[in-house]
Amino acid sequence: MHELSIAVSLIEAATEVAANQSGIVRAVHVRVGALSGVVAEALASAYTMARIGTPLEQAELVIEPVPVVVECRRCPAKRELLTFDALVCPICGNVEEVVRGRELEITAVEIEE
Repeated sequence: MHELSIAVSLIEAATEVAANQSGIVRAVHVRVGALSGVVAEALASAYTMARIGTPLEQAELVIEPVPVVVECRRCPAKRELLTFDALVCPICGNVEEVVRGRELEITAVEIEE
């Protein structure tokens, strides 16, 4: 379960931010893309376990799911994919570039001073 190591990394990063700002972390916001290889539910569970005994013991993890979006050059548009059987434009079937959906990033750390 690599989500546990990701949760630990999130906690370490948020703890560092809080120390630099002399505050208490209340929430960590992350974006998790559908193609990131991270299962949001597993990350939430791992975070709940990993935060015990840390300065983030009471901090919430807020996960924003990011859908897969491809950019089609044939029928110029960006389109969200509902299934990932093939990473193709859902309108014309052209193989396209993935422009969203691989994200795994902290977007905000809520700190109470």
